[in-house]
Amino acid sequence: MLLRDHPLISYRDVPSWPPAWTWIDGGEDKHPTGEIGILRTTLLCKIQPANRCYLLISYEGASYMGCLLFDDYVFCDQVMKLLQRYCNRSIAEIGSIDLAYTL
Repeated sequence: MLLRDHPLISYRDVPSWPPAWTWIDGGEDKHPTGEIGILRTTLLCKIQPANRCYLLISYEGASYMGCLLFDDYVFCDQVMKLLQRYCNRSIAEIGSIDLAYTL
């Protein structure tokens, strides 16, 4: 099962992947959607319950932030740790990570 299709990457039965991207810095806002850009860093929400992680990406000279929401807090933490190992890789490549072992 690919990360992009994993049923636990969701909140209240709504898939979180790919996140909606919000322009935060840099060149013109291109209003990107989907599996675009390069993952630069991840941030775990510090507010309890910690059921979300933030992704910072670069895309066409600008920086964007997206948020993954989870119902399962433990799985959120596992995904966060996994994503930290994929910094400087494309979001499309990350969406193709095999997570079958988590089912």
